[in-house]
Amino acid sequence: MSLRCGIVGLPNVGKSTLFNAITAKQAEAENYPFCTIEPNAGIVPVPDGRLARLAALVNTSTIVPATLEIVDIAGLVRGASKGEGLGNQFLSHIREVDAIVHVVRCFEDTNVIHVEGRVDPAGDITTIETELMLADLESMEKRIDKLRKNARKEKELQPAVELAEKIIAGLGEGIPARKLLASEKEKELGAQFFLLSAKPVLYAANVAESDLPDGNAFTAGVADIAESEGAKMLIISARAEADIAELPEEERPEFLSSLGLDMSGLDRLIRTAYDLLGLQTYFTAGEKEVHAWTIRKGAAAPEAAGAIHTDFEKGFIRAEVISYDDMITHGSEQKAREAGRMRSEGKEYIVSDGDVIVFRFNV
Repeated sequence: MSLRCGIVGLPNVGKSTLFNAITAKQAEAENYPFCTIEPNAGIVPVPDGRLARLAALVNTSTIVPATLEIVDIAGLVRGASKGEGLGNQFLSHIREVDAIVHVVRCFEDTNVIHVEGRVDPAGDITTIETELMLADLESMEKRIDKLRKNARKEKELQPAVELAEKIIAGLGEGIPARKLLASEKEKELGAQFFLLSAKPVLYAANVAESDLPDGNAFTAGVADIAESEGAKMLIISARAEADIAELPEEERPEFLSSLGLDMSGLDRLIRTAYDLLGLQTYFTAGEKEVHAWTIRKGAAAPEAAGAIHTDFEKGFIRAEVISYDDMITHGSEQKAREAGRMRSEGKEYIVSDGDVIVFRFNV
């Protein structure tokens, strides 16, 4: 599976600057609203130092990392759900992502205009959240009559009707869908509605370089909001990320250290996004290639095999598993096997982050 995150926020909060820096794609980044009309998309490798070490052990030069797709969605404004600023067009792009990276302006700069004439992260968050909920409310109100009508003939649709009514009532009270879908059953049933406000949110508090790594009074407010919502939050400087992107690879660690950081904003964003969505990585490693695969935490071996190919899941027999640490400690698959560190696991095995796996299957 490939993780897809949509970068959203008000105009001129640093979305496109951040996107350019972490994808090395040149989305326009001008000092006026709506310079980004179509969503720019970039696929970037997920940094993982374990890949190179595994490649050295199995003597291959081919490394296939996991990937993250980042979509830069144009700035939303108050009234977007009613079409302001081409809002409906922009909102439709959000439905296609797994998670929302909400860039929030947490810096003062008289040279960069704010669409509402002030720097107020809490207000910005409320504006975006409100527009997502209003769009969801309009969508659900259009669906509910047809859903009720169909449920009269198909009784199995009644739970969907009841959930839809709960969502409409909650949205009307200003409660986002992610807080309304309480149980796993409700989340699974609610997926059919493609709700914008059901998306998990990662707040990226965009600060000046001088406010790294700890942030400022603005970011403290964003952190409080994230905690109250059960969302994730990180402090990042889009400008610093742009500077990092222009440096040769060997000079980046020193620059990061000067900012009080031990990893780039991209690395921290990916790590936080994986945690937000409950994802992890396992590996396949051989002479042809070392490959990283993204799966959800708690996935059993057959599901993990399905990340490679559906036939692997359908015909699953067993998984031969070595932990990454054991692979490094013993120096090869053969030596790990001889030391009794390779395990033969069946369908019930829950894959762990860093497992190196060979799947046995029959089609």
